[in-house]
Amino acid sequence: MTQAIQVTPEQSLPKWMELTEEGFRISLKYPTELNGVQVDRLTMRAPCVRDVRAAQAASNGDAEQRELSLFSSLTQTSEADLVGLKMVDYMRLQAGYFRLVTDD
Repeated sequence: MTQAIQVTPEQSLPKWMELTEEGFRISLKYPTELNGVQVDRLTMRAPCVRDVRAAQAASNGDAEQRELSLFSSLTQTSEADLVGLKMVDYMRLQAGYFRLVTDD
């Protein structure tokens, strides 16, 4: 006889990601300067339709620009600072975003 084990969404999160009531917080693998301050964690709030529409309007059809604009708004970090993140940290940011917009 096998027994099903219930796994909550929090249990399946990577150790570098923490869900919050507002969105999520990630630990950066490579601490970096954002908005003039050295940080080792980054917080992103959950997007609303207005955020996505504003990013779409500002991007002129460029998907990469749309994502940068959206992430910049949701993290309150400049686009210039976001493009300075190491790839592993940017991919953590993307993973957190897709977790926020997925209905578990």
